[in-house]
Amino acid sequence: MPLPTMNLMHKRSIFVVLNPTAGRGRAAQKIPVIQAMLQDAGLDFELVLSTAQSDMERRIFEAVEAGATRVIVGGGDGSIHEACNGILRAGGGAGLGIIPIGTGNDFIKGAGIPLDWRKATAALIDRIQQGTPARAIDAGRMNDRYFANGAGIGFDAKINRLSQNIRLKIGGIVYLIGVVKGLIDGVITPDVKMIYSGGEYSGPVTLANVSNGPWVGGLFNIAPMANNADGELDLIFADPLTRLQVIPLVPKIMRGTHINTPVVHHRRIRHITIEASAPVPAHMDGEVVPMGTHFEIEVLPAALRLL
Repeated sequence: MPLPTMNLMHKRSIFVVLNPTAGRGRAAQKIPVIQAMLQDAGLDFELVLSTAQSDMERRIFEAVEAGATRVIVGGGDGSIHEACNGILRAGGGAGLGIIPIGTGNDFIKGAGIPLDWRKATAALIDRIQQGTPARAIDAGRMNDRYFANGAGIGFDAKINRLSQNIRLKIGGIVYLIGVVKGLIDGVITPDVKMIYSGGEYSGPVTLANVSNGPWVGGLFNIAPMANNADGELDLIFADPLTRLQVIPLVPKIMRGTHINTPVVHHRRIRHITIEASAPVPAHMDGEVVPMGTHFEIEVLPAALRLL
């Protein structure tokens, strides 16, 4: 009996999902050019546009379930987050190609993808045409959700929450504005207990970031040592800090030199349990997740295949 048409289509084609709202709406004007580049290259693909939050994840999940073996995503870290969850919920077999048209583009910096979206598209097309094998990279899981670049709780998650409401089209600068708003609103230092590979910590923290890649918020080199293909995650946590202590630390985080300060701590981990004494803000890949008190985070070695 022949397979359904949907399965046949996805088995021989590339499923492309582009997010016109990425980059705070600036991605929309790039979509016709991306489509033309893919068509001119003679690629066999199906193109859809993401229309709402979680729409991309649902579409990718359904496409992979139906047989798609290659998925191309055009967007920012939020789009990559949805793609990661769509692919891994469907079993993780599909390769992932990325066209960076978002705001921060943190994941691609650690993945060696060109920041220029035209160059990234051209390089991706070339790899597909040449049949270049996909690269295996790590992913992470926090509770029941997956992440590609990192997860965290505390002040950096609060900044992400505040930045979501800034609609200015000024790229990664929105996260600096988020820092200023966060400082005005007040630095949070929740009491936590962290049990991680080879150790534990109990006490207040300003933030606890679990990184698969080096960058967060477009401008912040939070984990300069992170490598998303080493089978481990990098835990960065900071002592309880006042506003006046946070301010000089911000430019150091941008340069990646904060690791050398006595108030910042680094551990290499494969798993961590974080228990907070009260609900704290949290994020995954820069996307706001519900506040909580219990976080189970683990690395998933070589879980994603990067085209």
